[in-house]
Amino acid sequence: MTSNEDLVPGGGRTPTAERPSLVLIGQDGNAFAVLAKARRALLLAGRDDDWAAFQAEATSGDYDHLLATVMDWFEVEDATDVR
Repeated sequence: MTSNEDLVPGGGRTPTAERPSLVLIGQDGNAFAVLAKARRALLLAGRDDDWAAFQAEATSGDYDHLLATVMDWFEVEDATDVR
């Protein structure tokens, strides 16, 4: 069986120690909206080269897997925490 790690350059790569901030609490919880926010956060953090690996991992399972992957890759914050 082929895994996503085999299909995506950088697949299986673990997130770096510095995790970009991502506000999800109190936001639209639709899976596509979550992915769009994650994409933007990676771009703003200068880590656009990590998008393919993140997307492959985040979309390889169900919604709960998507959220777990987001929590691994990002520092998830409440909108009231952002200053």
